[in-house]
Amino acid sequence: MQIKTVLIANRGEIAVRIARVARDLGIKSIAIYSEADAGALHTQVADESYALPGNTAADTYMNVPALLDIAVRAGADAIHPGYGFLSENAGFARTVTEAGMIWIGPSPESIELLGDKIAARRVAEEVGAPLAPGTSDPIDDWQEARAFAEEHGLPIAIKAAYGGGGRGLKVVDNMEEIEGAFNSAGREAMEAFGRAECYVEKFLTHPRHVEAQVLADTHGNVRVLGTRDCSTQRRFQKLIEEAPAPALSDAQRNGIIEGARSICSKVGYTGAGTVEYIVSEDGTISFLEVNTRVQVEHPVTEVVTGTDIIAEQFRIAAGEPLSFEEDPQSHGHAFEFRINAEDILNGFAPCPGTIVSFEPPTGPGIRVDSAVRSGSIIPPYYDSLIAKLVVWGPTREIALARARFALREFTVTGVRTVLPFHRDMMDEPALIGTAAPAEDTAAAGASEIGVFTDWVDHNYRPSATNQVEKVEAIYTQRRNVAVEIDGKLVNVGVPVDFLAAPGAGAAGGSASTAPSSAGAQSTDDNAVTSPFEANLVAWNVADGDTVAEGDAIATVEAMKMESAIKAPRGGTIKLLAAEGDRLDSSKVIATID
Repeated sequence: MQIKTVLIANRGEIAVRIARVARDLGIKSIAIYSEADAGALHTQVADESYALPGNTAADTYMNVPALLDIAVRAGADAIHPGYGFLSENAGFARTVTEAGMIWIGPSPESIELLGDKIAARRVAEEVGAPLAPGTSDPIDDWQEARAFAEEHGLPIAIKAAYGGGGRGLKVVDNMEEIEGAFNSAGREAMEAFGRAECYVEKFLTHPRHVEAQVLADTHGNVRVLGTRDCSTQRRFQKLIEEAPAPALSDAQRNGIIEGARSICSKVGYTGAGTVEYIVSEDGTISFLEVNTRVQVEHPVTEVVTGTDIIAEQFRIAAGEPLSFEEDPQSHGHAFEFRINAEDILNGFAPCPGTIVSFEPPTGPGIRVDSAVRSGSIIPPYYDSLIAKLVVWGPTREIALARARFALREFTVTGVRTVLPFHRDMMDEPALIGTAAPAEDTAAAGASEIGVFTDWVDHNYRPSATNQVEKVEAIYTQRRNVAVEIDGKLVNVGVPVDFLAAPGAGAAGGSASTAPSSAGAQSTDDNAVTSPFEANLVAWNVADGDTVAEGDAIATVEAMKMESAIKAPRGGTIKLLAAEGDRLDSSKVIATID
């Protein structure tokens, strides 16, 4: 069957990516956009764009009737869901096919089976994949999680049964925190995936996150495109990925690859998918989950294998065989850096706003997949990812060297991003590792990788005194001025405030709308505000309670992640906002006297 017109049921950089691949293949692309995304880059790259009234994910990118209505009006014969939103929603996939359109993804049955993490655990067990202890069915309340912890010990991981991407995942190492973690995991899962069921399993301390990229067609071919390491995470949100995964023995690598192939073959999987594992400190490999969609980090595999994974998705959906007969081999090494609009000095808090300038790096081995350009608006309703920097080199050492300079060259002003974090990590021994024995060429340059999934949470301290000034300097919006000194050209970065006329304010806009710490944003020392636009999910205190400075007094949600607002001072709190309210930095939500 031939695909002529595809509706891209997504936004951001993945929608841009899909539209460009469709153009390569001679397929007409249809974009959709919310009110907040009007004029966004993905609407300009696609051949046509249609509006979805509203802003929330439920009203727009997860509004199935509205999506199908646009697909019919635009004459689409296929729908590509990208990642996130409805990409792993079996009901949506089934509705698309029942409407006579081609679903570019695995079958609804595969999504249901593998998207249910408990059912996926059973499949992995049937094919012999090792598993950590866990519940066989979703748990109904937090007391069941506590009972599991009492039997198997702490820490435990409470996971959304239909979640992914770190949403709806909470690791607990204190019995008193189980109830709050269970409730928070369910809320995040419901917000991101529309299902709140959770299960619990034993959490292996200091694990690495290693995954295998799978492509399977309708002709029975199941190919594995090597491995990726995604261990550099914060709160289980991936920040840096690399391919192939370093510091694995041949036996470990083979087990991961063949385990992934066996799981997908067992269920008759078709399309792109990722089988994820954790590798514990002692080398034990434990199956984690299957993501039944294209991954955010798919480009890092593309650049080492020479495979266009999105194009293969189109081939598979059209009933064609994969374009290669054997597993593609990896050549060289690559890193992917997720450029999120987040403030690393404020606990990686989301930073919506307007990008004043966006200047990506250039050079050999550099690829940037972006959702933005200078002047783009980052709305507070969706994920904080604005771009991905992918750097390839013939060796891991050269890839690291290229990445180090590319990150220095990458400039984003107007909103705060995680670029300072990425630059720091390029000098972090735990990520860089040390040289491996010459005979172990598969792990050359990476024999002592020390980053594990919660390494950043426990070891990265951007708020340390000697770091704050450096990071604030990076966040300060600057203008490059070329100055000639004794015949030598010197480029100087000058803060725009310095260049602005007296009383005129900062030229070109402010550096950021985000503060450096969560707390009072008002001239009233007693006032408490949200440090960014967010929804007030829950109060952790009652009106009239006595709080201490630093107490987590409220939970807010922005860009699909929950964060805590902490008391800026001690005293008696008076609540001025209700749960469910939409907040911005000017709204006083409480006072502390």
